[in-house]
Amino acid sequence: MSETGPTKTGDQGGRGIARVSSYPASVDRVIASLNRLPGIGRRSAERLAFHLLKSSDEEALSLAASITELKRAVRPCSVCFNLTDTDPCVVCSDARRERHSVLVIEEPKDLLAIEQTGMFRGVYHVLMGRLSPLDGVEPDDLTISALLGRIDDPATNAGGEAVTEVILGLNPTLEGDGTAMYLHELLAKQAVSVSRLARGLPSGGSLEFANNAVLADAIAGRQKM
Repeated sequence: MSETGPTKTGDQGGRGIARVSSYPASVDRVIASLNRLPGIGRRSAERLAFHLLKSSDEEALSLAASITELKRAVRPCSVCFNLTDTDPCVVCSDARRERHSVLVIEEPKDLLAIEQTGMFRGVYHVLMGRLSPLDGVEPDDLTISALLGRIDDPATNAGGEAVTEVILGLNPTLEGDGTAMYLHELLAKQAVSVSRLARGLPSGGSLEFANNAVLADAIAGRQKM
């Protein structure tokens, strides 16, 4: 079935036959919109669309209202670029945080993962991506200049405190490592301490199942006992 209108197919006599969707136009539009979401194929989009049709008006309209509110209310924090509906975000506005320590991460979802550990008491800076020249992602596409601005001007950091420590918490991928190296070169010119999250064998892990990259990081980052 077509999402964009009638399509021509050949019959046995060679004549073109117009094939149209059997769904109402409004259903087709919803299916097409859902199909554009990451990880949602055509069949999954159809199942979701029919779930919405079968659900109560209250449930479907509540979802629509939530999406509308999401687009209208949620914005990047003006300090750290975490997604928030208040500005600054709840982390940057928390006076109990160690605002002199900034953990640099790639995406807002990384902040949530770290916060769930309860181990980090500083603040964050979300790059909103990572350098990837092959994909056309350059330094100007990230929030790197804003990070340097927080270091140069304490008034732009959370609580107006001076930044004394920057922790690089980028993902251990080729692009993440490249971004970390680029940032390290820039931060080496600043009067801040620069470190990165430890890498290597996870607690409860086994050498038997560790790959070469994990073992290499573990050996390079070994600690005295």
